[in-house]
Formats: sequence, C-alpha cells, structure tokens
Amino acid sequence: MYEHRKKPLLNRRLFYRRVLLHTSISLFAIALALAVGVVGYHLLGDLGWVDSILNAAMILGGMGPVDVLHSGSAKLFSAAYALFSGLFFIGIAALLVAPFAHRLLHHFHLDNDT
Repeated sequence: MYEHRKKPLLNRRLFYRRVLLHTSISLFAIALALAVGVVGYHLLGDLGWVDSILNAAMILGGMGPVDVLHSGSAKLFSAAYALFSGLFFIGIAALLVAPFAHRLLHHFHLDNDT
C-alpha cells in the first residue's frame, strides 16, 4: 500500500487519494462501531433508539454514558464497549495519521539516500 523507501514520493493527487481512502475506512469503522453500541444499548439496556444512539455516541466519543443502566448484562456491555471505544479511538487516530507520518518519514529518508 505504501511506496518503498527507495521509490519517489507519490504525487499530490495519489497522496490525496490515499488520505481519502484512509478517511473513508475510518468513517466506515466509526459507523460500524456506533451501530454495535446502539444495538447493544437498545437490546441489553432496554433503552429507546434515540437514547441508545446518544449513549453509544457519548461512549464512543470518550464522554461517558448518559443513562443509568439497571441490568447486569447492560452494565457489562457498557463496560466492554467503553474499553473497546478507548482502544478504537487510538486505532482510528493511527489510521488517519498514517499517510501523513509515512510521507514525512519517507521524505526525510529520501534526503538521506542522495
């Protein structure tokens, strides 16, 4: 997916295309993770759809839950979803930064090879 260190930098058009690909993958993954949270809160937490979206979005965004959960299974789901969301945030951030970091490091490495 990325060019080898001995190959030249991608032109801007192809680089922007790579950034768009990474952004698209990130948005799809966020939508999928949000959908899992919404369904989990709806089924296990006995919340309505709007409250489920709110709780899942708040957890996924790192803010914390809004509604109090009463069943043990809902609380376990919420704990697991919160842990998942923290690691997921790190992964999405890495996915979005990767093209820029690679281009920067590749640029510096090209300077050393000449």
